[in-house]
Amino acid sequence: MTNRCRLVLIAPPPETAANDEAHLEAALAAGDVASLIIPDYGQDEVSFQARAERLTPLAQSRNVAVMIAGAPRIAARVKADGIHFEGSLEDLAEIVEKYQDRMMIGAGGVKTRDDALQYGELQPDYMFFGRFGYDNKPEPHPRNLALGTWWSEMIQIPCIVMAGNTVASVEPVAVSGADFTALCAAVFADDTDPAAAVSEANSLLDKATRQAEET
Repeated sequence: MTNRCRLVLIAPPPETAANDEAHLEAALAAGDVASLIIPDYGQDEVSFQARAERLTPLAQSRNVAVMIAGAPRIAARVKADGIHFEGSLEDLAEIVEKYQDRMMIGAGGVKTRDDALQYGELQPDYMFFGRFGYDNKPEPHPRNLALGTWWSEMIQIPCIVMAGNTVASVEPVAVSGADFTALCAAVFADDTDPAAAVSEANSLLDKATRQAEET
């Protein structure tokens, strides 16, 4: 049986109109969402923690895992499910050692196969291919898609591949074999209905799974 690629949402930048509880709740209520990643987008610690405190329980109340990007202490304070980390190999090793017994640890920011393998040796709970805020084209970045395809074929640790700024961009990620596909702009653009976007994304992921099982 083919594993179904699942949807991950990236919380939008705080300056966007879609950065509010109503947009997030609509998205989370519209279909299967595995996880919500909350980046700091350069916010100061107090502002970021306040934002994380608002959004985390909304997601967790729907059994959606919350990953706090780049701020382990805030992740612990808001009782998030995990930490998304992009940084040096040494710092990742320290975070894994300190927190992985009680929280998930996701790793991102890698751009090459060699880097991915080195980070993978530390046994994070997932590898993320893509960059927050760079989903500014309709399709996934070719490098991220290629890394996700290669990783899924070679490594058992799950991976998330950042899709593009259209809902349709989840299809090539699903076809690649990646475990998860991430959307941000495609769901939380100011003129987008987040519920319709999540519903459509899940329909496309279901379709990709059916097609894979038929071949």
